[in-house]
Amino acid sequence: MQVAKDRVVSIDYTLKDTEGTLLDSSEGRGPLAYLHGAGNIIPGLEQALEGQDNGASVEVTIEPSNAYGERDDNLIQDVPKQMFDSVDKVEPGMQFQAQTPNGAQLITVREVGDETVKVDANHPLAGVTLNFDVKVVDIRDATSEEVENGQPEQQQ
Repeated sequence: MQVAKDRVVSIDYTLKDTEGTLLDSSEGRGPLAYLHGAGNIIPGLEQALEGQDNGASVEVTIEPSNAYGERDDNLIQDVPKQMFDSVDKVEPGMQFQAQTPNGAQLITVREVGDETVKVDANHPLAGVTLNFDVKVVDIRDATSEEVENGQPEQQQ
């Protein structure tokens, strides 16, 4: 069976940046299962896996435009420090979920001043070229419920 639209694909993967720094891996967590063609993973990786056979190993470099996008300086803003009053101590690197007109969005604290906090709504991997080493470990047809929900059922 090959990777194709509306199939649940399970992959083992290692993700590194161009300097070889490990960014993420399925090691110790088990394979990542996703519904192919439903936008569950970044476009560049989905394209690279299209048509691959079960057991295939794929090494692929994905540019930001096919991953998490380029960095957008407009997504870096100063907000009033009082917006973080419920947090004991706000520090650079902390991440929060903010409610926006477009839904929930992850923000990262970049700087903390006396009156303001500089936050960055770019994805942490925006602007980063990604190097994936992937092994396809399972492929199966999705159930009608999985296709309707746009994701595979969670395994217990």
